[in-house]
Amino acid sequence: MKQFCCGDVVPGCKARFQGASEEEILGQVAKHAREDHGMTDIPASLVAQVRSNIQNIPAA
Repeated sequence: MKQFCCGDVVPGCKARFQGASEEEILGQVAKHAREDHGMTDIPASLVAQVRSNIQNIPAA
């Protein structure tokens, strides 16, 4: 299981995403970026920041 906290990249954002794979999390984060942060284009540098902050967590 993997997890990403948006606040690690966007200070103050409390959104948290979990998924079985990095790709699953990236899909959730892309939707969040569009809907909650108003981003129409997601730069490669931001994707790299997200990838570097995805953490492995123990399965529940």
